[in-house]
Amino acid sequence: MFQGILDLPWWGYVVVVLVTTHITIAGVTIYLHRHQAHRALDLHPIASHFFRFWLWFTTGMVTKEWAAIHRKHHAKCETRDDPHSPQIYGIRKLLLEGTELYRAESKNAETMERYGHGTPDDWIERRLYTRHSAAGVTILLLTELALFGPIGATMWAVQMLWIPILAAGIINGVGHYWGYRNFQSVDASKNILPWGILIGGEELHNNHHAYATSAKLSNKWYEFDIGWLYIRILSAFGLANVKKVAPRVRKLSAAKPSCDHELLQAVITHRYDVLQRYAAALKGTWRAELRALRTSAAHGAEEWHKLKGWLTRDSNELPESERVRLSETVRSSRVLATVHSMREELTQIWSRSTASRDQLVRQLDDWCKRAEASGIQALEQFSHRLRCYA
Repeated sequence: MFQGILDLPWWGYVVVVLVTTHITIAGVTIYLHRHQAHRALDLHPIASHFFRFWLWFTTGMVTKEWAAIHRKHHAKCETRDDPHSPQIYGIRKLLLEGTELYRAESKNAETMERYGHGTPDDWIERRLYTRHSAAGVTILLLTELALFGPIGATMWAVQMLWIPILAAGIINGVGHYWGYRNFQSVDASKNILPWGILIGGEELHNNHHAYATSAKLSNKWYEFDIGWLYIRILSAFGLANVKKVAPRVRKLSAAKPSCDHELLQAVITHRYDVLQRYAAALKGTWRAELRALRTSAAHGAEEWHKLKGWLTRDSNELPESERVRLSETVRSSRVLATVHSMREELTQIWSRSTASRDQLVRQLDDWCKRAEASGIQALEQFSHRLRCYA
């Protein structure tokens, strides 16, 4: 029986599969995601075409389809128009049928027209990569059968399942369902793990949704984004040029006595950091109030856990029934009402696109003055810190 050109030990076949699938993952995160979908970096034509060829060869994915679907996901995140939200379709469907959702959306001409702009449209894309998208994986199968014999079919099957399971299932599903959050973004995105290795850094999904156009997905000192490591290596060889990274609060200036345009811009730029620190600063205050409310027969253990979650989310994210319950709860405590309403007002400062810069400065200054006069120590301290952003 034909055994193939190469005769490897068992672990040799495993290494081949892991290396080839990891290159595929790198192609998805660097080329499709950060370069094509979000324009967070520019790639040299050599690097760009290598990734384009490799993804055609190992996955059959079309650049325009992937970029368009991902852009629509960001534009319509967690709504009925989101192509793949576990909040809408359920986590089970995303894990088991994520690829089917992707294929269905790829046939939506309106999605391709509206969100697929700026993707490759040269001769080889039109005549080969898009027109014959299945040819690459067919050639891959024949190549692996020739090189490794019958075991090549198993290797090929694993490669074909790698992206549907890790990208369509884990990132699109688990990345919006389980994990931890660094930033209070308006969607349900989560960081699955602080070490983005297996899926090229895409594990840091909440960081990405907070700053979608950042070429670097890690944010905290303990987080690692292997995709960013590869981008830095490409940059060192002149094959990549980073355009944007997420802003970081490196140091705080002296507190300003009154708000100005510079402080407003700093607060807007670091808005996710501001919300994160607001939640941390006021955590002890609202926990003490909720603990007092918990003694009431109207607040069981399950309700207690819901209440803690409500006060770190925007009201418009909650179902109507929970919104009504939240309103009833905060009315029972002046402190809870103040803490919750001040958070809502703070988010409105960077959400009001129709207000002028001068109006927003006055609103921010008024917010700080009311926070410092609230009689809530943690809120007063947070306001003083807010005046230090630069």
